[in-house]
Amino acid sequence: MHVQVFTTGGTIDKVYFDAKSAFEVGDPLIADVFRQAGVAFSFDVDALFQKDSLDLTDADRALVADRIAACDATRVVVTHGTDTMPETARAVSERLAADSGGAAKTVVFVGSLAPARFKATDAEFNVGFAAAAVQTLGPGVYVAMNGRVFDPEHVRKDRAGNRFVEAPAS
Repeated sequence: MHVQVFTTGGTIDKVYFDAKSAFEVGDPLIADVFRQAGVAFSFDVDALFQKDSLDLTDADRALVADRIAACDATRVVVTHGTDTMPETARAVSERLAADSGGAAKTVVFVGSLAPARFKATDAEFNVGFAAAAVQTLGPGVYVAMNGRVFDPEHVRKDRAGNRFVEAPAS
């Protein structure tokens, strides 16, 4: 099995220098997580952006959707910031629905609420969960966070609870 990974930035790849510094989005870490875990599938990583998800534009979302639609892989993981992950997942779902070949793809969006570089992070768990989800779910677009798989039409980030929860369609 082969998995195509697209990275967009977000907290999962953030670097904090000290308590007085601003953050910046660093290089993607998902390949390191996969290698350290010894995953038994091949993968390629393509870094599309190194942005906080609040800085992603509709044009950025369209590029993500176009790249997923154009790639040969039928199994895709997208690392993404958590603040606007559902919006990008919905844009990809709409794009793939309009593309005859897109209906055969399984796309899983994943991120973290703490940087992967931190000792106490949900990044490794979430990435592992997304790797399992992309291999076992049927075609469609999903958000995999906090040990759950969500339909992008029915998920939101609960900032107060620091987790993703089901929500009515937006």
